[in-house]
Amino acid sequence: MSVRIRRVYEAPEPEDGVRVLVDRLWPRGLAKDAARVDEWPKGLTPSTELRRWYHAGEGSYEEFAERYEAELAAPDAAELVDHVRELAGEGAVTLLTASKSPEESHAAVLARLLQS
Repeated sequence: MSVRIRRVYEAPEPEDGVRVLVDRLWPRGLAKDAARVDEWPKGLTPSTELRRWYHAGEGSYEEFAERYEAELAAPDAAELVDHVRELAGEGAVTLLTASKSPEESHAAVLARLLQS
């Protein structure tokens, strides 16, 4: 299983495989054709409340990760997690995010969950 994380602003690469945008909002200033996004499951993104809480600096990344994993355990989100896990079982999957620090973002939490 191959799951990696990249910034959506980076140019697509052949080894990306299926490119999955995991942000709720479309990245600013990026043309849809340039992004080459294959899937955009908005149900995999953190809730607006959780995003606001984390970006306001009210909690640690570890607490954010725990809360996000709890959101991903909800039935609708769990179905989407299973779908992306199936894609990863068939070949490479790249999780795309506009986050400036992908290694400390929801994409990293999702990647860990997919690989477990």
